[in-house]
Amino acid sequence: MRRAILFDLDGTLVDSLEDIAVALDAALGDLGLPLPTRADVRSWIGGGARNLVAQATPPARVDDVLARFRTHYAAAPVAHTRLYEGLAPVLDALAAAGHALAVLTNKPHDLALQICDPLLARWPFAAIVGAQTGVPLKPDPAAALVLSKRLGVAPDRCAMVGDSAIDIEMAHAAGMRAIAVTWGFRPRAELEAARPALLVDSPEGLRALVSAT
Repeated sequence: MRRAILFDLDGTLVDSLEDIAVALDAALGDLGLPLPTRADVRSWIGGGARNLVAQATPPARVDDVLARFRTHYAAAPVAHTRLYEGLAPVLDALAAAGHALAVLTNKPHDLALQICDPLLARWPFAAIVGAQTGVPLKPDPAAALVLSKRLGVAPDRCAMVGDSAIDIEMAHAAGMRAIAVTWGFRPRAELEAARPALLVDSPEGLRALVSAT
């Protein structure tokens, strides 16, 4: 039976910290607001753009900073962003095994496409799904269940691979297998507390999904 592997984007497939941080710094700098540390930005990624901006901005300025952040980020979303080292051969193996591959991210949909187009074109990703109006963000399972149906793979034949508790919680809620990776933006303790089915310390560890039944 066919399986589907759903991947989070930031912190799972790609290291996008620098591009996100540069865009946030530019947006805050436009308004003379203080800039966060890279460690702060790393800890805020994963909950969507508004959540990211809200962590760094006084409540009354969130909408203004968010609009500026989106403009700055869209202008250069892959200046520094790269696929994590070691993932390419694993994606080759997953594709060769016939698994359906997809991306499910809380990043705005248009930005997700801008990033995935140059970095993931080598592999047959069946769908790239980002945040869209009217669709709740992860950890709500709605987008994952729609994607499962679109791929023609039952939720219990899907695995969700991500670097945060948000991804793990969504997988549990959707009835999917939760796979956590430790090379991303969230601490290992957070991942362990969310109880994934599998906790992976290197891309090579994802090869277990090639033969999973």
